[in-house]
Amino acid sequence: MALASLSKVVLGSAAFGVFWVLAVFPSVPFLPIGRTAGALLSAALMVVFHVISADDAYASVDLPILGLLFATMVVGGYLKGAGMFGHLGRLLAWRSQGGRDLLCRVCVVTALASALFTNDTCCVVLTEFVLELAAERNLPAKPFLLALATSANIGSSATPIGNPQNLVIAFNSKISFVAFFLGILPAMLAGMAVNMVMLLCMYWKDLEGISPNAENKDMVAIEEGRRPSQLTATTLKSPARVLSADDHDSVMAESISTKHRWFMQCSEPQRRLFLKSFAYIVTAGMLVAYMLGLNMSWTAITTAVALIVVDFRDAEACLAKVSYSLLVFFTGMFVTVSGFNKTGLPGAIWNVMAPYSKINHVSGVTVLSLIILLLSNLASNVPTVLLMGHEVAASAATISPAAVTRSWLLLAWVSTVAGNLSLLGSAANLIVCEQARRVPRNAHDLTFWSHVVFGVPSTLVVTAVGIPLIGLINAA
Repeated sequence: MALASLSKVVLGSAAFGVFWVLAVFPSVPFLPIGRTAGALLSAALMVVFHVISADDAYASVDLPILGLLFATMVVGGYLKGAGMFGHLGRLLAWRSQGGRDLLCRVCVVTALASALFTNDTCCVVLTEFVLELAAERNLPAKPFLLALATSANIGSSATPIGNPQNLVIAFNSKISFVAFFLGILPAMLAGMAVNMVMLLCMYWKDLEGISPNAENKDMVAIEEGRRPSQLTATTLKSPARVLSADDHDSVMAESISTKHRWFMQCSEPQRRLFLKSFAYIVTAGMLVAYMLGLNMSWTAITTAVALIVVDFRDAEACLAKVSYSLLVFFTGMFVTVSGFNKTGLPGAIWNVMAPYSKINHVSGVTVLSLIILLLSNLASNVPTVLLMGHEVAASAATISPAAVTRSWLLLAWVSTVAGNLSLLGSAANLIVCEQARRVPRNAHDLTFWSHVVFGVPSTLVVTAVGIPLIGLINAA
């Protein structure tokens, strides 16, 4: 695309600059309105400055992606209420053999869970529990927080539903769920292993600790929403106290108030078992539907609706847990990025870099990966994918159809792992940081620099190890 008029380029760049500043520094002193409001402000400026027309702004909002995000959050809420993440927590604690064994479990369980339940969700529900496990074993918090955050990002790269940028790539590239999964799986497994080894090497001496008493091995995951004052040692060690004090209003709660005839004839344990079993079965069916190539957005929406209907209660409590601010942020971001693309500036910059970024050469892949790493940390990974996706694919199309698929998968891998470079690289990192600061026991302030010390070498090595493995199974 040719450059637009000078005024449109300047005004469009200024509007995008507002978006970037508030996305990276949401509490900037001169305009502390946050990321979501910043995205809306930037979108409005794009329309007011006539960088993009109102009709084009509406058309740029990707409803399938918003629908999939919404439905995924609803399904995640039901799985959380059904105790899914409690089972993951028990898997971490079961017969743990010291600090190093626990660190490896955190890496593996978090990576695999993030591929299916999104990295942000796993970080929200597992951070506090991981810190409790570390405290029980007299282990430092930092290695486990780093393991949780970095493994969540690496694991989420393997599926289109693992993180938001993968959703964008899956929809824009039309790559099926299975092809996406198989294309990145080898890189994800290798990256997870390398990241785990690097953590062990860096914190080997710190992971001595002591084994907890047998009575402490059945600790359960702490669900999101519990107030710090309610987190007593007795509560943490008692499997009977899994649900938080707020869970009586949440989905799949212990007390079912429905007047449905069938439910009234069942005992309380039968009702709980039915609802929880249904949540697991329907979610498994959703994953199967993804693998069969059905529409991902409507599959997720149908799953969410099925869970709501079978719960036989007012869905307000469930829908209230959806992060609508995230959906609004994405809406504003779609308009902002579309307007910035209309200035022609991203295309002009890419035209300069394209000859050096061909994915059929090692040097080209290296240059492209470094560009993605840099932009993902400067402008965040989702805007980077929106800005570069079609340009990278168009460049790869001049090589071969297989190169197009590999270029999309490469973009997914590098932009996701790039989130481990710094604390500001991904939302999952910030979630772990904020959750760790607020827990009542074994709280830890994971600073920017303490993250960078491990994040930079880990990101560079994991990215380099994974790149040759991208698309390996698909090619075979």
